[in-house]
Amino acid sequence: MAEKLDISARDAAIEKLNDWELVEGREAIAKTFIFADFNEAFGFMTRAALKAEAMDHHPEWFNVWNKVDVTLSTHDAGGLTALDMELAAFMDGIAA
Repeated sequence: MAEKLDISARDAAIEKLNDWELVEGREAIAKTFIFADFNEAFGFMTRAALKAEAMDHHPEWFNVWNKVDVTLSTHDAGGLTALDMELAAFMDGIAA
């Protein structure tokens, strides 16, 4: 099981990400990705899903047309772990 990050490690990891924010009221990070159209959004979700499955670490997400809202947290650890930061960085990379 992944270890929950302490506050300083969590904050340092979030600083390295692109526009991810802490979710108020829970130990999670979130970001909204906007794409040109549904095809781009779905392509992003497909690539992210393949990475998530390989990591055995799955996002909470919601898609409407060109928008994908993503929330990451490691439920087994009760908060944010290196897995969340890795998946967030991957998503940032494929969305660029």
